[in-house]
Amino acid sequence: MGNSIFQSIFRRLAGVLALLLLILFGSALVYYFVGGRSDSFFDCLYMTFITITTIGYGEVTEYSMSPGGRAFTMFVALCGIGTMTYAFSMVTALIVEGNLSDSFRRRKMEKKIAQSGNHLVICSAARVGLHIVAEMASTQRPFVVIDQSQEKIDALLASWPDALYLLGDPTDNETLLKAGIERASGLFATEDDDNRNLVICLSARHLNPSLRIISHAREPKNIDKMKRAGAASVISSEQIGGLRMASEMTRPAVVSFLDLMLRDKKKNLRIEEVAIPARLAGKTLQDLKLKRYRDLLLMAVREGGDWIYNPEETQTVKESMVLIFMGTPEARIKLQEEFKG
Repeated sequence: MGNSIFQSIFRRLAGVLALLLLILFGSALVYYFVGGRSDSFFDCLYMTFITITTIGYGEVTEYSMSPGGRAFTMFVALCGIGTMTYAFSMVTALIVEGNLSDSFRRRKMEKKIAQSGNHLVICSAARVGLHIVAEMASTQRPFVVIDQSQEKIDALLASWPDALYLLGDPTDNETLLKAGIERASGLFATEDDDNRNLVICLSARHLNPSLRIISHAREPKNIDKMKRAGAASVISSEQIGGLRMASEMTRPAVVSFLDLMLRDKKKNLRIEEVAIPARLAGKTLQDLKLKRYRDLLLMAVREGGDWIYNPEETQTVKESMVLIFMGTPEARIKLQEEFKG
C-alpha cells in the first residue's frame, strides 16, 4: 500500500519536477551562452540554483551583473520560486488531504485493533451488520467491523466515529487475522450473500476453533450448511420476522415492553448473562449480594440444560452456572469485573 501511495505522489509531481529541471538547466544555458561563455557552466548552474531557492548569496557570474542579466535573473526568480511553491503546496495537500493521510489513518486503526482482545468481529457494515453495531455500541462491547466498501465504512463512521474498522474482504484469511480473529471472543457473519457467509464461517472456524460464530442466512435451506461450517447459531430473517409477527398478534404487551427496553436511552436495559467463575463456586446467591446493584434484576439461573427461574437466595451457585438478569450495561460491566476478582 505504501509503495502505491508514493508512486501516486511521484506521478503527480513528475510534471512539476520536469518544469523545475527545465528552468534550472535552461536558465543556466542562457547565462552560459548569452554571457559569452565567460563563466563555467557549473557557475551558471549555481547562479540559477541560488536564485530559485532564494538563498541569495549574491551574483556569481559576469552576465548576471549586467542590466540585461539582472532582468533575466528576476524572470528566473519569478518562474522558479513560483514553481517550487506550487510543488510544496501539492505535497502538503497530498499529506493533509490525500492518500498518504488515509494510509496513516489505516495504520493507526490497525495498531488499535492489534491491541484489542476478547472483542467481537462484525463482517459487513450493511443492514444487518449496522443493527449489530448499534447494539454492541449501546451495550459497551468492543467490536471491529470489516467491510470492503469505503462508502459503507463512511456511513458507519458517520454514526459511530470511534468504531474500529478494517477496509477489506472478510472472506480473506489475512483480513480476518488483521481484525484479531485469534484474540476475538465472537464473530458475526452478516453479508447479504449466504455463500460469502458460509466461507466466512469456514475461515473463522479454521483460524480460531474456540470462536463463537453467529451467521445470518437469507435462505432457511442454508442454515444446516452454515452450522456444519462452524456457526454456533444461524439467524434467518424470514424466521425471525414470522415469530415477531406472531408475537405482535398474541402478546402485544410483551413485545411493547421489549421494544421499550431496547429503545429507552435513559435506562438502556438489556437481558444479560454472566458466568459464575470457579472461585465463587459453593457460595449462595445471597453471598453474591446482587441486590446492591440497583440496575440489576436476577431472573433465572442456567446450569447446563436446566433452568431455575426466580431462584431463591439460598441457591448454591456452581462454576457451570450462568446468571440471567435484566440490567444496564454499566451494571453488567461492574458485575463482570467483580467476578474476575
